[in-house]
Formats: sequence, structure tokens, C-alpha cells
Amino acid sequence: MSVPPTAAVDDQPAMLIETDLPSRLDRLPWGRFHTLIVVALGVTWLLDGLEVTLAGAVASALKTSPALRFSNADVGLAGSAYIAGAVLGALGFGWLTDRLGRRRLFFITLTLYLAATAATALSWNLMSFMLFRFLTGAGIGGEYTAINSTIQEFTPARVRGWTDLGINGTFWVGAGLGAAGSLVLLDPHLLPSDWGWRACFFIGAVLALGILPMRIWIPESPRWLLTHGDERDARTIVEGIETRFRDDGHPLADDALTRLRLRARDHTPLREVFHTLFNVHRRRSLVGLTLMTAQAFFYNAIFFTYALVLTDFYHVPGGDIGWYLLPFALGNFLGPLVLGRLFDVIGRRKMIAGTYAMSAILLTLSGYLFEQQLLTVVTQTVAWMVIFFFASAAASSAYLTVSESFPLEIRALAIAVFYAFGTALGGIVGPAFFGRLIDTHQRSEVFSGYLVGSGLMLAAALVAAIWGVDAERKSLEHVAAPLSSVADEEDGVVGTDEKRADRAART
Repeated sequence: MSVPPTAAVDDQPAMLIETDLPSRLDRLPWGRFHTLIVVALGVTWLLDGLEVTLAGAVASALKTSPALRFSNADVGLAGSAYIAGAVLGALGFGWLTDRLGRRRLFFITLTLYLAATAATALSWNLMSFMLFRFLTGAGIGGEYTAINSTIQEFTPARVRGWTDLGINGTFWVGAGLGAAGSLVLLDPHLLPSDWGWRACFFIGAVLALGILPMRIWIPESPRWLLTHGDERDARTIVEGIETRFRDDGHPLADDALTRLRLRARDHTPLREVFHTLFNVHRRRSLVGLTLMTAQAFFYNAIFFTYALVLTDFYHVPGGDIGWYLLPFALGNFLGPLVLGRLFDVIGRRKMIAGTYAMSAILLTLSGYLFEQQLLTVVTQTVAWMVIFFFASAAASSAYLTVSESFPLEIRALAIAVFYAFGTALGGIVGPAFFGRLIDTHQRSEVFSGYLVGSGLMLAAALVAAIWGVDAERKSLEHVAAPLSSVADEEDGVVGTDEKRADRAART
């Protein structure tokens, strides 16, 4: 079954564009422009890590706050509000990002986050706190779709995997900042109890305020402009980027550039979006859903119950949890940074399957040692550091997979669908399941939960090994031909190798 091309506005024939601009972006060496992209846009992951960590760190302070006096149930509701905001924000802003453009949305989403997290610090009761946490989550969810799309579309193909994994790993820089900040700001000797938690939420607002001006210098994605018929602006942007590189002494060869033919469209109907995701690219969707589900359960189930394991089984004081979170965050950050390059050199399929399988094996081993009471609080922390060195790279590769495996016109919404699914599952099922196991105070019960997580990761490793996409060092247009690309027989155009490869991968 095929889907007819989207009609142009006023039923006029859509503009036919022949261009080499995507190839020109892929041939660029790494430069200051790419570093600006990474810093100004990649901060999203850091902010999410900060928010997630702060939510746990300030829980006790919210319960003792003279203004709020939250119960445990209230703290849980606030966490659910953040997750719901992230899911709905990803879906809503993802749709808008594909329709209105990357640049416009990454200003809107960061501004929303900045205002909402600052407002959270000024909350006066449960309803206001939940509302502001919902809006904070919506800003973060929207950031993921707009930011990941933009980074993918500007990064040279040969380093796209390493770049994407490295950026995703900064989530744990944010987690470390949140842990360190909470240790200081929640100290009653430094700030009154009702001021400390408020100061914690201002950390994200201050960071966002510093990053927002940097985004002024980031242009719209030329790839997005091309599919919407704005070839002139797309060419101007690419030529401007090339001029910067030439001025910095980088020679740019013009040979062997692949040309692409597109029919411009103003939008992609939702019918075509879902047809593409679940019919044309159904195997890729299966891979994406499996990877996201497994890592979400594995990650969130353990991370959100990290403190409970330390307090209930190792009797660590609640005020000292942050010290154990710092080495955990370090292992999570180093994993994608160190292993990321291998995803471009060895390949996506092998590395994704390998990191998922290694995470499962190591968790099973450490879980057995935990069940047999052979670990101390120090060796348990070291075990988690090693496990999540691999698991962090695995989780990051899931986001990489869903952001590069689908056509340009639906990239942001595809990211949103899989992000929302993973976030909802990881934020609801995983922590609740493990929380009930920990409440039994039986190590054997907790170990059974670890085995479930390991089983999911092994299943995901198998799916990736069989049906994963070998996207390393390939242009996005090669990995998934744009929906607006001209068919082989249309206008007498001969099909490219990229289109033939894409058709082979669609079944």
C-alpha cells in the first residue's frame, strides 16, 4: 500500500527541488559551529537530569516545608505531574516541530521550561506545585523533540553516533549538579528549611537563562527548510556555515556530493505519519519501541528506587544519599562518552546489542551477589557504576535509533512517540513495580525484579541484533529517504542507491 504525495497549497503542483545541501552538511569537519550546537541545544539532557534528581532530593524538604507540608502521596502526585507533562509536551511540541520548524520550537520550549521551573520555586500549595511541575515537564518533553531533530540534522554523518550519545550522557552531569546542589542548598545551617528547596529549583532557571541567548546564533535546519520549499534560505544557511569553515582554514571538496530530489510540502498529514511509522517502517518501529521500553524499565526502575535500596538494605542515612549518587552519575556519564565512538566505528547494530546484553548480564550477576548479601554499600555502588557505564550507552543508543531511523518530515514526531511511550512506561510501571518489591524487605524479591529488567534488556539486544539499522557513517537521507523524495519513475528520474537501500529496509 502506498500513500499519495501530500498536495501542495491551493492544489498547485508542488515545487520540485534538486539539491546537494544535505551532502554538504555531512562532509563538514567538526568545528566551532558544531560545538555551539552541542552546548546550546544539548543542555536539554542536563536540565532533565537536574530536574529528575532534584525531585527526589527535595522530597523530604517538601514534607517539612511550613508552606506546603506535603505527604508521601503528594510527592508522588507531583512526580506524576512532571511525567505527564513530559509525555504530552513531547507529543504536542513534536507535532509542532515538524510543522512549524525546529528553530521556532526550541526557543518556545526552553522559555516554557525556564518560566515553569522558576515558578515552581514560588509555589504556595499542592495545586500550584503540580501545575508548575507539569509545565516544566512539558518544556523538557518538547525540548527533546525539537533539539534531537536539530542536532541530528546538523551533525556530520561520520560522528553522529558519538555526538548523540555524548550529549545524552550529559543527563548525568545534570544529575550530579542536582545532587551536589541539594547537599548544599538543603543544609538547614545555610538556608532556612522553606528556602532551600526553592533555591534548588532556581538552579535550572539560571542555567536556562544563560543558554537561551546562545540559541539566537543557531539557524533553522536546512533539511527542514528544503522539505518545505524554502531552498533559498536553506542554501544561504549552508553557504554561511561553509564560509566559516573556509575562513578557519578547512578546505571543502565539491566532488562526490550526492544530489537529492524533493517535492516541497507544507505539512505531513497524521494519516501518513502513522502509515510511515507502523506500516512502511514497522520493523524499525518494533526495534525503537523494544529498545525504549527495555531501557526505560531498566533505568527508571533502578534509578528511582536507588535511595530506597540504600536506606532499607544498607541503612544509609537519607541525608547521605547524594554522596552515593555522585559516583553513580559519573559512571553513567562516562559510558556514552567513552563507548560512543565505537557506535560509529564498529557499528550501530553490534554496539547496541552488545551494550544491552552486557547491562543485562552484569545486573544479573550483581543482583545475585546482592541477594546473597555479599555486597557492602561501597561494593554495591561500584557494581552499579559498572553496570550503568554500559546501560547508559545502551539507553542513549535507543534515543539515537529512534531519531535517525525515520524520514525527515516526521522525525520530531517519531522521537516524541517513542520518548512518550518510554517515559510513561518507565515513570509508572518500573518504579511502582520495584517499590512494591522493596517494601517486602526481602532481597530475593528485589533480585526477581532485577531479573525482569535483565530479561527485557536481553530481549532488546536480540531484537537489535536481528532487525537493527546499520546507520553508522550514513547520511540521514540514506538511512530513511524523505517522504517528499521523488519516486524513481517520476519525471524520468533514475533511483539512487540511497532510495533502493531504504526500500529494502522498509519491510
